[in-house]
Amino acid sequence: MKRILTALTLSLGLFTASAQATTAADVDSFTLDNGMKIMVLEDSSIPNANMYLFWKVGSRNEVPGITGISHFFEHMMFNGSKKYGPKMFDRTMEAAGGANNAYTTENLTVYTDWFPANALETIFDLEADRIQHLDIDPKMVESERGVVQSERLTGLENSNWRAINEAVKGVAFQAHPYRWSVIGHESDIAAWSLEDLKQYHKTYYAPNNAVVVIAGDVKLAEVKRLANQYFAPIPAQEPPQEVRTVEPLQKGERRVFLRKESVSTPNVMLAYHVPATSHADYYALDLLTAILSQGNSSRLYQALVDKQIAVAADTYMPMSFDPNLFYIMTVANQGVTAKELELETIAQINKVAREGVTEQELEKVKNAKLINFYRTMETINGKANTLGTYELFFGSFEQLFNAPESYSKVTVEDIQRVAQTYLVRANRSVGVLAATEEADQ
Repeated sequence: MKRILTALTLSLGLFTASAQATTAADVDSFTLDNGMKIMVLEDSSIPNANMYLFWKVGSRNEVPGITGISHFFEHMMFNGSKKYGPKMFDRTMEAAGGANNAYTTENLTVYTDWFPANALETIFDLEADRIQHLDIDPKMVESERGVVQSERLTGLENSNWRAINEAVKGVAFQAHPYRWSVIGHESDIAAWSLEDLKQYHKTYYAPNNAVVVIAGDVKLAEVKRLANQYFAPIPAQEPPQEVRTVEPLQKGERRVFLRKESVSTPNVMLAYHVPATSHADYYALDLLTAILSQGNSSRLYQALVDKQIAVAADTYMPMSFDPNLFYIMTVANQGVTAKELELETIAQINKVAREGVTEQELEKVKNAKLINFYRTMETINGKANTLGTYELFFGSFEQLFNAPESYSKVTVEDIQRVAQTYLVRANRSVGVLAATEEADQ
C-alpha cells in the first residue's frame, strides 16, 4: 500500500507540474464578425496541431419527425462539398498527414482534425468548404440514410446498453427532447426530406453557432489571418430557437421492460434526474459516480460483483446543457433475477444516502479524477477537447482551470447530500432488459 501511495503522490506532483505549464492566460480567443468564436492555445511541444469544431447542435435540438438528423449530418459532412467532392475531405487531409473524426451527443456535434502544423491552411480550407458549400446530393443522402438505418439496427442488436438506454430515456423524460436517442427513431430516419436537411444545415452549421478550438504548434497571428480568410466570409444566420421545454418534476417511480431473446442474464438500469452540468452540484455528483463504480474497490463492485450478484456494474452521467440523468447499469450473474439485482443495487445507493461515505473513499476518487484530468491536459488533443468542453458546458473555458479546486472542495457531507437529494425513489426510472419478463406475483 505504501508503494502505491508513494507512486500516487509522485504522479500527482508530476501532473501538477505538467498542468502548471498551461494556464488560462495561455489561451487567446477572438470572435469573427459573423459570430464564430475561435480559441487558440499555442503549444510547440510537438510539431502538430488540432482543430476542434464544436457545433451547438445535438438531439436536444430536434423535434418529433426529424429525430436523428443531427447525427446524420455527422455522416453527411464527409460526403462532398463545392471544392472538395465526395471522399476528397478525407483524402486531402490524409495527403497532408492529418486524420479526423466526429461525434454527436444530445447537446453537441463535434468534428476533430489532427494534422502536422504546416497543414493548417489546408484544414481551414477543407472546413470552410463543407460549412458553406456542403452538397446535400439526393443520391448521397439515400446512400447515407441506409448506412444510418443499419447503424441503428446493429447498434440496438449488439449493445444491451443502447437498447435499455433508449427505453429508459423514453420513460424518464416525458417532455424534453432528451427522451429520444441520439440516433433517432427508425421511422424518422426513413422520412427526412431534402428540405429538412437543407434547412437544418443552414440553421445549425452557421458560424455564429460554433466554437472552434485550435491547439498546437501554431501562432495566434497566423490563425487570425486564416480565420479571416476562410471562415469570416461565411455568412451568419438567424440564431436557432432556444430549447424551451423544461422537463416536469418526476413525482413517482417509472418502470419499463424490454424483451430481447439474446440476453443471457437480466440487465437493470436505474436513472435519476440530476441538474445540468453548470449546476453547483456537478462535481459532487461526478465524484459519487466514481465512488459507486470506479475500480474494484468501488461500492457497487464490492457489493455486487465480488458477491457474484452481478457480472458488471457501472455508472454514467453525461455532460449536459439541460437537466439530465444519472445512470446506474448492472448485469446479473447467472441465476440472479432482475428483481434481486435491482434491490441489491438500490440498497447500496440508499446506504450512501443514509450513512454517507468515508473520507478515504472520497480522497481516493478525487486523486483518480485529478490524475485523469491532468493526463488529459498533457496532450494538445486533450487540451483542445477540454477547452471547448468547458467553454460550452460551464460557460467559460476559464472554469477548466478551476476544476481541480472544485473537485478538492467536495466534502463527504456533499456526497451524502446529493445522494439524498437526487437518488430517491420518486425521482427514479427503472429499466429491465431480459429474455423473458418475470411473471406477476
